[in-house]
Amino acid sequence: MCGIIARVGRDDAVETLLTGLENLEYRGYDSAGIAIKNGTGLKVRKCSGEVDALKTGLDESPTGSGTIGIGHTRWSTHGPPTDENAHPHTDTTGEIAVVHNGIIENYATLKTDLEARGHEFESETDTEVIPHLIDEYRQQTADIETAFRKAIADLEGSYAVAAIVDSDESGTGTSPDDEEAIYAARQGSPLVLGLGSEEWFLASDIPAFLEETNDVIYLEDGDVVVLEPEGYRITDLEGNAVTREMDTVDWDPEDAGKGEYDHYMRKEIHSQPTSLANTIEGRVTDGEIELAEFPAGTFADVDDVQFVACGTSYHAAMYGEWLLREADVRTAVHRASEYESSAGPIDERTLVVAVTQSGETADTLAAVRSANARGARTVAVTNVVGSTAARETDDALYIRAGPEIGVAATKTFSSQSVTLALLTQRIAADIPDAQPIDDLDAMLEALSDLPKQVETVVETSRAADLAERYLESRAFFFIGRGLGHAVALEGALKFKEITYEHAEGFTAGELKHGPLALVTEATPVFSVFTGGGDEAVQTNATEAQSRGAPIVTVAPEDHPAVESGDAHLSIPDTHPVWAGLLANVQLQLLSYHAANELGRPIDKPRNLAKSVTVE
Repeated sequence: MCGIIARVGRDDAVETLLTGLENLEYRGYDSAGIAIKNGTGLKVRKCSGEVDALKTGLDESPTGSGTIGIGHTRWSTHGPPTDENAHPHTDTTGEIAVVHNGIIENYATLKTDLEARGHEFESETDTEVIPHLIDEYRQQTADIETAFRKAIADLEGSYAVAAIVDSDESGTGTSPDDEEAIYAARQGSPLVLGLGSEEWFLASDIPAFLEETNDVIYLEDGDVVVLEPEGYRITDLEGNAVTREMDTVDWDPEDAGKGEYDHYMRKEIHSQPTSLANTIEGRVTDGEIELAEFPAGTFADVDDVQFVACGTSYHAAMYGEWLLREADVRTAVHRASEYESSAGPIDERTLVVAVTQSGETADTLAAVRSANARGARTVAVTNVVGSTAARETDDALYIRAGPEIGVAATKTFSSQSVTLALLTQRIAADIPDAQPIDDLDAMLEALSDLPKQVETVVETSRAADLAERYLESRAFFFIGRGLGHAVALEGALKFKEITYEHAEGFTAGELKHGPLALVTEATPVFSVFTGGGDEAVQTNATEAQSRGAPIVTVAPEDHPAVESGDAHLSIPDTHPVWAGLLANVQLQLLSYHAANELGRPIDKPRNLAKSVTVE
């Protein structure tokens, strides 16, 4: 869950690397570092803390200029965030520098063997074995590229690795054997190649170099790439040439910046009208769902549907599961990390829908691979074209939300939920004896108004006032039923992610089966009313209110529950399927303003990273 940036060009690489690291900081911010290769050898600067700390250190002790370099921003897995554990890591000679994302499962065995051969280690990380392995094989083969391949072949686990080597032992950089190249490989961890006019990039994610180019190649597991000033070569581990197609990403570089906003999260909440419009565009025509990827009859041979996802994507998957259940389709939603033990019997008539914003979530990919191995048909619902999930499933349906930088997902949840709502109705229309939602025409008509209604919520929300009003509370409860249950869980997740306060989401009826013991006058209960099961939600809210809890209703202005509540977050009247998404925007704003009042690092909450690429 770390961020890698690498660059080969004809002018100085330092500023480009630092910009790339800033753009990747949502992937990890425990520490940061860069390594530059120039005429005086290999220069490494790294430190614990955020990229700003690295930049300050470079101002005080610059690395000098260089046209080739690698950078890294870390989310700790092996060893705490210290200067020593920061990347890049080097070998004993200091001539090889490596950055790595993933986990090397056999690092302890490799380290023991290397220490026996005289290699000295300075960190607690698994990554440090890689430069030492390259050095060991360099001594044996006298060829850097061969040494890199042999080192990579020894690794077990997941990795995206980029390395630079100063092969001139004199340190002058003038040896004829001194190659101006970056060596990289991937296995189970994302790595993207960016193609500029006279420069080449590698990164964990596209925003790292989006300001420089939007022409990309998605590297696949087993790929080895060599970047040189003249171009790039992609091969397999044995050195056989591999062809990968170039894609042009339609993201605007401005989408990856904060613009006028103080935080990415605030910007991404406010950009939901646009992201939703992009999600919907071309998919509803004259009252009919038109998914080009899935024409009528596509799912006629499906008997049951399983959703697999993690975190926010899991809550979106609950949306899809609820809608299919209403259509009398046998369905279940699984936490991807538990899929192997919870999936039950599946076969070729089982459809497994993997919901993952990045398309690189390790647990979700493991679930997909398990489903594929058992003969199920698989579909990825993802935001990233060319991602691992999109490649490894039978089909992919893109949510079109654009880049999301804030660690706490916002606009991707709404786009995932809408995409899944459309997909479920497409599935239900194909499966014999299934029945799409009764008022599908009304649902689709209301969908066209959803972007504008989200804009109304954003512009009129009183969430900031309520965040300040309840800031001293001891806990925050969120309740709902049906689709409102998914929203309650997501609201609680957002709140705890960025405020660090205790927040829990419940299906409303469960409140009295234990959690009610925790309710006091310092426990506001946010009650989500979506037009389905509202009477029961009102009953459960009243139970909490009678124990002293303040009740905040999230509902339209004329909803009967508003009058009896202690406070109100308003949403426009709409179809019940979309009401929860409007309520969710209010809860996103509530979390944002509470975290802002508390002075939390909203875009980079502690211990979390945007894309969880390790299990």
